Amino acid sequence: MKRVVVTGIGMVSPLGCDLEAASARLRANETGVVAMPEWDRLGHFNPRVAAPVHVPPELEIPHKAARTMGRVAKLATVATELAVKDAGLSAGELAGGTLGLAYGSTHGSSAANEEWVGKLIKQNLDFIGVSATTYLKFMSHTTAANLAVHFGIRGRVISTAAACVSGSQAIGTGYEAILAGITDVMVCGGAEELHFSHVAVFDMLHAASKAFNATPELTPRPFDARRDGLVVGEGAGTLVLEEYERAKRSGKKIYAEIIGYGTNCDGTHVTNPSRDGMRGAMELALASAQCAPDAIDYINAHATATSVGDIAESQAMHAVFGERIPVSSLKGHLGHTLGACGAIELAFAITMLREGWIAPTRNLEQVAEQCAPLDYVMGAARDQPLTRIICNKFAFGGINTSLVIQKI
Repeated sequence: MKRVVVTGIGMVSPLGCDLEAASARLRANETGVVAMPEWDRLGHFNPRVAAPVHVPPELEIPHKAARTMGRVAKLATVATELAVKDAGLSAGELAGGTLGLAYGSTHGSSAANEEWVGKLIKQNLDFIGVSATTYLKFMSHTTAANLAVHFGIRGRVISTAAACVSGSQAIGTGYEAILAGITDVMVCGGAEELHFSHVAVFDMLHAASKAFNATPELTPRPFDARRDGLVVGEGAGTLVLEEYERAKRSGKKIYAEIIGYGTNCDGTHVTNPSRDGMRGAMELALASAQCAPDAIDYINAHATATSVGDIAESQAMHAVFGERIPVSSLKGHLGHTLGACGAIELAFAITMLREGWIAPTRNLEQVAEQCAPLDYVMGAARDQPLTRIICNKFAFGGINTSLVIQKI
């Protein structure tokens, strides 16, 4: 079997677009959640908080190169340019025909979709003035397709559109491709753009935070007794995965090794999470990594601050790991970046693994009674040497993923 390592990381997140600087903000327990007064026009729409991204002008994609890109693909491209540069991949390597790409988002650009549908309805399905490129911005595989063209990738291109596990499934897919010897380099990740329609969906499901509109810094509150739902964020995360011997021969910087991946489906309900399904994904990841539960030093939880999700996940973690292993969620700092969270949060987990600290669950003050008894990291970052971390992500449709990473 091959070994798979991370040699490049790029991100655009609500905490910043530089991994080192954003990690420093995470360690300082800062938040990217802000008030959204522009949503006041939306009438019965209740939430007024979100976690947007501010891309520095020097990182913006030039207009000519972005004609088929909506915001979600632009964010993915910025993150991938940073990761490719970080990994030292040449144009020849990208276009060589063996390097692969696995990338996803919940769906394409919602802003572009809104524009397309709005014009067609207003014009009574008259296509005059409606651009064909708009569809390319909101098609479900827009991130993968635009990245492939932008970087000239000619190897396998896989699009993962699986809501909140889009990024983690892409990374797991890349890991398995290298592990099996199909390719030796994969560019993997996930992205999401912020749009009111995403928030409206969770609002209608009574799963969006709205009790803290005047105090956005106090929400979301994963595992907390006062949690009232998730906060939608945006961003993109890209990881370059390489076969270990290849990376070693070329003298590449190695961030961490991916040693296990598990994914499954609850098979029971589209929106209600299953403790058994979550538990199964973690057990599959541990089996893939060939390590026992007590070999894990920290659990990076999905924990979105919804009433039922946090309970089910805490019980699943307790069933696998007991009370010993530290647990925290990054959603209080980042909001829920949906299809991007699996990549962005794994990037932060890698930083914690390398530097020996654990981010707290921001806004967790009193653990909800229904949540299982775990070692919740609260208040401030905890200094602790780390060797292995498991990262959990769960999505609508009952799709579950767990990744195990190891210090190297």
